[in-house]
Amino acid sequence: MTIHIEDLKFQSIIGILDFERTKPQDVIINLTIEYNYKNEFINYAEVSALIKFTMIEKKFLLLEDALIDLASILKKEFFTIEKLYLKITKPSIMPNCKVSLSDNFSFLS
Repeated sequence: MTIHIEDLKFQSIIGILDFERTKPQDVIINLTIEYNYKNEFINYAEVSALIKFTMIEKKFLLLEDALIDLASILKKEFFTIEKLYLKITKPSIMPNCKVSLSDNFSFLS
């Protein structure tokens, strides 16, 4: 099974610049979760809430650290995840573009 969560938008503190540490900015999360469904489903509302909570609480400095931490937390909470694609976008950080960072995570042994 594959879950797609697209354009999960909220505000959080993320970044290393001084102004990014004082005022929350828009963040957009996109992800794809592949998992083995065997009478145990992954609740996408819980996934969304966990991501939002983690991002707001941890106030990451780097997008890289946020991606790695979110992947670890999601795998721990939803152990049936086999593969995860995660993308974090900061749509307002630059005047003429959106900036994103993404990665693929595989939890297959």
